[in-house]
Amino acid sequence: MTSKTATFAALALGSMLAATGALAQQCASGPVTVGFLPKLDTDPYFQVARTGAEEAAAEIGGKVVQQAPSQATAEAQIEFVNNLVAQKVDVIAIAGNDANAVAPALKRAAKQGVRVVAYDSDVAADARSLFLNQAKGDSLAEMMLESMGQMLNYEGDFAILSSTPTATNQNAWIDFMKARLKEPKYAKMKLVQIAYGEESEQVNQQQALALVEAFPNLKGIIIPAGIGLPAAARAMEQAGSLGKVKLTGLAPATLIKKYIQNGTVQDIWWNVKDLGYLTYHAAQLVAQCKLTGKEGESFKAGRLGDYTVGAKGEVVLGPAQIVTPKNVDEFKF
Repeated sequence: MTSKTATFAALALGSMLAATGALAQQCASGPVTVGFLPKLDTDPYFQVARTGAEEAAAEIGGKVVQQAPSQATAEAQIEFVNNLVAQKVDVIAIAGNDANAVAPALKRAAKQGVRVVAYDSDVAADARSLFLNQAKGDSLAEMMLESMGQMLNYEGDFAILSSTPTATNQNAWIDFMKARLKEPKYAKMKLVQIAYGEESEQVNQQQALALVEAFPNLKGIIIPAGIGLPAAARAMEQAGSLGKVKLTGLAPATLIKKYIQNGTVQDIWWNVKDLGYLTYHAAQLVAQCKLTGKEGESFKAGRLGDYTVGAKGEVVLGPAQIVTPKNVDEFKF
């Protein structure tokens, strides 16, 4: 190769690299395809969130593609990140199974021109533009602990039945609750065990019954996972221990309505459909470079109104509520 040819080749390669970089930063001129990647394909929570995204797509254009693994692991999600990139989606909206483990795959996707937002469960902040949070994590943790306290008259042993040991949001809630337990208000409440349902109805049922058997003085279980709370309630009802042991946590209110009405279960919940709706609106704005994730940015999300980006790119859907017999009919999922 002559020096002239080599120079030409180097210039050509430089142009190609520059073009690739430009592609990675390219701003969409209109609505795009958003690939939703939930934690698990069988969780009805994410199916309902999808209906909100599809409602938003019908209003503002673009397309919703949703794919998810059959196992709630980071490894399984990484494969789906790669699949969505291969399908040439413009934005990936992911509910992370593990904040850090999925980050390298998401960063690779970004280098290939795919923008990333997180919803429901965050990923590493440097691997996404925004985190669309269903409610303030501290607020959810506070409400779950307060709900448990109310049901136990702030006295007695209780356990936590979480989803997986690596679940970002659940771990943050648990840490917050542990810190709050040091306050005088909760001085007579004792956390005796943290167990994991592994995003499986069967495992949640087994773990709930195992906790009741292992701790004869157990008065309550906090279950901060949408699959776990209904599963545990059914298993404990059949075993005759529901009521003796009270439950609270996060779950679709309609799935545990009868238990809420009879006072054996409380629930902390929000409008799940709206989370999908908000996520889709934000993803479109990110794709069009109208939203970067910088603190203080504001935007409008259709029927939900105005939102402001908080610290670390977090956008909060709104406050959750403790679902009781008095207000359970207000929750349609």
